[in-house]
Amino acid sequence: MSDILLGKPSAYPERYAPDILRPIPRREARARLGLRGRLPFGGVDVWNAWELTWLDAAGKPVVATATIRFPADSANIIESKSLKLYLNGFALCRYASANELGRVIGNDLGRVAGTAVGVCLTTAAEATSDTIASLPGTCIDDVVVDSPSTEPPPDASVLRTSADNIVTEALHSHLLRSLCPVTEQPDTGSLLVRYRGARIDRASLLEYVVSYRRHSDFHESCVERMFMDLKARCGCEALTVYARYNRRGGIDINPFRSDFETTADNPRLWRQ
Repeated sequence: MSDILLGKPSAYPERYAPDILRPIPRREARARLGLRGRLPFGGVDVWNAWELTWLDAAGKPVVATATIRFPADSANIIESKSLKLYLNGFALCRYASANELGRVIGNDLGRVAGTAVGVCLTTAAEATSDTIASLPGTCIDDVVVDSPSTEPPPDASVLRTSADNIVTEALHSHLLRSLCPVTEQPDTGSLLVRYRGARIDRASLLEYVVSYRRHSDFHESCVERMFMDLKARCGCEALTVYARYNRRGGIDINPFRSDFETTADNPRLWRQ
């Protein structure tokens, strides 16, 4: 990953700069999880960029947010700092409409990701008054856990189930924390686990989430590790793992992986 920009001084481009985008192949992290060939999940990485601005045809500034959806089966993810710099490069560029700029962004990101990428721009005039959302199901953060480990790597051996109790439920936690594998900066967020199968012991799930506290990996890889661990240790008949990370640098990254759900909503949580 010597070519990526994280952790390095970088000048902000003053003009459109698609060449600044840096791909990170998914295959390397997936190989460490034993994932080769057909994936056991589908999904998407939902990125929200909150600081997009450009000029209209007359030269007046326009501001918007961008929601970008990278399919989980794309060859590459995008290095986040390079995306931030790329988006900032539009600040002095003129576009006749948000749709025109959205097509440019979609084409550039699709080229780097290796597949079609969905891009939706929302201007101030189009913004809604939606309130802060909550994750579905039961929050497990008040469950008593005795001295959970915070030493890497994450410990899937703590996960337990009640084999005689088959349920369909959603559980969530706001205690997710991992580290950027390049800068070691902390990434915090919330986690949703929706499943059908033997009831997962809530204390063991919370202990497992806490074990990521000093784990160094990209958001996408953390969620895929969680999916594989829960599938293997808990034998879930159907499973969704969705992390809603808090923004850094004006962008939040939210990986969604599931073997039974095909679409991911995009709720704005209380820390996003």
